[in-house]
Amino acid sequence: MPLIHIIYMSTARQEYEPAELKAILDSSARHNARHGITGMLLYAEGCFIQVLEGEAEAVDETYARVARDARHFGLIELERSEIPARSFEQWSMGFKQVTEEEIRRHPNFAPFFEHGFDPATIGAQRGLAFDLLLLFARNQ
Repeated sequence: MPLIHIIYMSTARQEYEPAELKAILDSSARHNARHGITGMLLYAEGCFIQVLEGEAEAVDETYARVARDARHFGLIELERSEIPARSFEQWSMGFKQVTEEEIRRHPNFAPFFEHGFDPATIGAQRGLAFDLLLLFARNQ
């Protein structure tokens, strides 16, 4: 069965405290582990960017579940593609809360980050969202 990934961005309805983010992540990790989903979630100043990867049916079901979640809005699907292999296989839900300082340390990404992730500029450059997720995953 082919593997796919979906990369999306969205905006949180509120700023989340660390304990609230941990509860969301714990629930997501349990769900993803049961369904063979791996991926990475970045959170910065009320914005989410995430990649979900796995078998198409499981990823599509999980993405539909994410889309119905009232804790965020403005969901933008940046990419849905078949992939030859997983890039985030070590995490049922990798997570990084990205600070402005961390983004500044990566000058290639700094223009796409001002008060959270900018969907218009990130979405306009194919592969940029994936590269950003991979960078922070490798530095975990």
